Amino acid sequence: MVDIASAVAPLVAELDQLTAQMADPALHSSSGRARAVGRRYAQVSQIVNAYKAFSAASGDLSAAQELADADPSFRDEIPALEAAKEAAEEQLTELLAPRDPDDARDVIMEIKAGAGGEESALFAGDLFRMYQRYAERQGWTVEVLDSNGTELGGVKDMSLAIKSRGAVQPQDGVWAHLKYEGGVHRVQRVPVTESQGRVHTSAAGVLVMPEADDPTEVEIDPADIRVDVFRSSGPGGQSVNTTDSAVRITHLPTGVVVSCQNEKSQLQNKEQALRILRARLLAIRAEEAAAEAAESRRSQVRTIDRSERIRTYNFPENRIADHRTGFKAYNLDQVLDGDLGPVIESAKWSTGTDSVAHR
Repeated sequence: MVDIASAVAPLVAELDQLTAQMADPALHSSSGRARAVGRRYAQVSQIVNAYKAFSAASGDLSAAQELADADPSFRDEIPALEAAKEAAEEQLTELLAPRDPDDARDVIMEIKAGAGGEESALFAGDLFRMYQRYAERQGWTVEVLDSNGTELGGVKDMSLAIKSRGAVQPQDGVWAHLKYEGGVHRVQRVPVTESQGRVHTSAAGVLVMPEADDPTEVEIDPADIRVDVFRSSGPGGQSVNTTDSAVRITHLPTGVVVSCQNEKSQLQNKEQALRILRARLLAIRAEEAAAEAAESRRSQVRTIDRSERIRTYNFPENRIADHRTGFKAYNLDQVLDGDLGPVIESAKWSTGTDSVAHR
């Protein structure tokens, strides 16, 4: 009890500070800062409320035990009160356990076609729709920041912003759900371009990064970037190949290159590219801060090759298999329609991300 109380005491003080910040109109002049404070408020308030529930359950149990000495009828209440205290303590202990500080963040996701030509691009488009439908089921929003398509409706490469609606608890955050989706996704099916009915194997790569809440969170010195403009390219469209609206930003210190051409305005494309760049730099900074995770982002997609896969989508057998966790199911059609929950949960439990020891 003393250990729990001492652990919660600074959080109670922080909650008072956060409450005062949220009541300050100046906070809301920056949507990113307001979002970060709101997210922290939701996290801390959940812990403080759990502590209050634990304290109340402890008090009720102590009172019943004292009264039972004078009136034996109170002894009948003790087992239920003990169970309530144990459940409250378990919840509080779980909330106090360390977890990924980025879990409540939104994400930037990049999907890229790989080995397999047009079929790989079509599969990359399928992955986009799968994540879009999963996001809709979670009540999240999906914003296409940049997309480079093919004549048959496939996706050569695409950048998305997936966001929760308002402040959420860490366990409900977009990053908490999608951070293990990064890697090479392999597909086995008969391509639409295959006339002989043979099953082909191709692959697409997915990269997932937590998004910076505010531009000031990741400062980018204008002297550290080179901005190039060029004409948009892609299948059809009135604004394609007519103006130099596409933007390519190179971050000179790290060599990170980001291109955007989705918007008609050069300025809008630059803002979207900077948004993606901040997410990439935030991911790099997180790697450098944690030596044990130094290879986390680079290992997501080293090369988009069929042999380096995290998951296989087998259409003839309607089967999905995650090679990291051993998860296997024969409802691929439902998964592609957004029923991705069990697959994601298998990755969480396999890595220990939802265990008390590893949160």
